[in-house]
Amino acid sequence: MTAPLITTKDLGLMFEGRAVLQHVDFSIHAGEIVTIVGPNGSGKSSFLKCLIGALAPSSGTVSRRNGIRIGYVPQKLHLDQAFPMSVARFLKLAGGDAAERTILAAELGLGDIQNRQIADLSGGQLQRVLLAHALIGKPDLLVLDEAAQGLDQPAVAGFYRLIEEVRRDLGCAILMVSHDLHVVMSASDRVICLNGHICCEGTPTIVSAAPEYRQLFGHGTEGALALYRHVHDHNHDHNHNHNHGPEGHDHG
Repeated sequence: MTAPLITTKDLGLMFEGRAVLQHVDFSIHAGEIVTIVGPNGSGKSSFLKCLIGALAPSSGTVSRRNGIRIGYVPQKLHLDQAFPMSVARFLKLAGGDAAERTILAAELGLGDIQNRQIADLSGGQLQRVLLAHALIGKPDLLVLDEAAQGLDQPAVAGFYRLIEEVRRDLGCAILMVSHDLHVVMSASDRVICLNGHICCEGTPTIVSAAPEYRQLFGHGTEGALALYRHVHDHNHDHNHNHNHGPEGHDHG
């Protein structure tokens, strides 16, 4: 196997005296789709920011392959609604060749909204624009921080099908944070549960076939649009006591 794109060793992050992340060992290889799930406040977004270099870890290391190109799709785009910004202008900010931007926009279904204002787009359209912006640089790794948040179920399913096509066509690795466990799992090579530390991880096939998974998530996982939210109703003391029985979770 080739060297990983990014590796962390014993990564830790402190914020205002509180341990946000502890002892996180992680790696992702070219072409992989890895999904991270976990409750709000579990450190998912902070972990992504450590990986891309936006945050410096308090302990441990983050190693990135030399010359790695990373595309990042945030949860939300914070843009003043009064500030004029067309789709075409926003994509131009990412650089690249004009012809390539036009082709990519068409492939992502943005061909007829190039002159629309960003502020006027629907949630699904905006997410496709943000995805196009991240892909213009032809990344080795595409990082999605709950990029489907706020979309309705058909839009979520369509967005994740699009992500599968991106991986197939570009060959880039994809790292996603999501609450939509079942839809994401169908496309993922690995699923990681993060709650300050890595609670559990495995391939979707192994995880979904395990008795523990069926106890936690139930048997109704065949629906193409079924979304299962992964929620912990217990607290971790970050001492690596990974006792995750079904009585300690609420999965609705």
